[in-house]
Amino acid sequence: MMNKALAPVAALLISVSILLAGQGLQGILLPVRASLEHFSTVAIGAMGATYFFGFTVGCLKGGELVRRVGHVRVFLAMSAIASASPLIHGLIVQPAVWGVLRFLTGFCFAVLYLVIESWLNDRATNENRGVIFSTYAMITLTVLAGGQMMTLMYDPSGFELFIIASVLVSIGAVPVALSTSPTPDQPQAVSVNLSRLFHISPSGTVACLATGLANGAFWALAPVFATIGGDNVSLAAWFMTGAVIGGAIGQWPLGILSDKIGRRKVLVGVSLCGGIVGLLLFLAATALQFTSAIILAVLWGAFAFPLYTIAVAYANDYADPSEYVTVSSGLLLMYGIGATVGPFVASSLMAGDNTGRLFAFSAFVHFALIVFVTIRFLRDSSTAKHQIAFGDALSSAQTTSQVFEEEILQHGELDDVSR
Repeated sequence: MMNKALAPVAALLISVSILLAGQGLQGILLPVRASLEHFSTVAIGAMGATYFFGFTVGCLKGGELVRRVGHVRVFLAMSAIASASPLIHGLIVQPAVWGVLRFLTGFCFAVLYLVIESWLNDRATNENRGVIFSTYAMITLTVLAGGQMMTLMYDPSGFELFIIASVLVSIGAVPVALSTSPTPDQPQAVSVNLSRLFHISPSGTVACLATGLANGAFWALAPVFATIGGDNVSLAAWFMTGAVIGGAIGQWPLGILSDKIGRRKVLVGVSLCGGIVGLLLFLAATALQFTSAIILAVLWGAFAFPLYTIAVAYANDYADPSEYVTVSSGLLLMYGIGATVGPFVASSLMAGDNTGRLFAFSAFVHFALIVFVTIRFLRDSSTAKHQIAFGDALSSAQTTSQVFEEEILQHGELDDVSR
């Protein structure tokens, strides 16, 4: 059954594997190299923020490109730009140039995700969508981890790793370019209404913003934290990989638990555990050993990364089925806003040698989310009108395709009850 479901999208999943291996390599290589080049922590944080800003713009504007020239042409164009970017990083080692390149890379990968995910959605059916998108999610996390470990192949102060990242992105375009699978219909625009989103689920909306703040700062600055003085590249690679593996391990058990005992309880519990692990990383930052650092990284990833998907499921529990796409797109935008702001705030706190404050910031965000959700619970004890299955939420929590997949008609207003 699984083989039958995955066969029509095999070429797309192969493309995802190769593309995101290159993306994973870039994600750790650039902060590590920037640290070796003595970029300020604020500059490194700004580069991370510009990536997520570019990603957010790509989510909102990429559909126009697809409507204009089609999925395959857009995919090839974005792959070409994303492939050129790491090479220019290696040629021009300047913070301002790298910031611009990170914006372009974020934009390109948002559009690439849009094409891939809308293609997957087009080939999936209601019977196999959960299988296809769970496989997609697992591949995403696994190959990101593999790409990060490629950092150990060469000295990050050289040019070789930039070349490898470029080659991987270029080769990743080939399976899609040669695929015989029919391309999906051109997407229709979907408006994003944040006030409506907050009316549907304040807790889910704020949870996505909080997840963006914490996770955006992590992706931008955790390699700097893990290098400990700028010379421990091996620990940085293993630390980031451990976090991604933890995220992959925690995704399904926590999601299934939220199906059984309720999203709000799991949301609070996961935030509490993520905050505690963040505090431990902050307090032990100057004394972390290799093993303890990896264990804490796995634990942090296991709680921090699934939080977004749980928040999406929580918000969709309160949404009318006709609003699923607009809700998902709005939650993605909230995540993008948080991921743009988070690296700026965290890098300011980390100025000097206070790299451990990255996880103090993460812990603060997680604890603040607990306070907000608890206040909402005390003010309103209403329950979801219809709890959706976590497998459905997983497919609705993908990065970009939901934003432009179809036109949504609004069917009246929900009861005027805040959730």
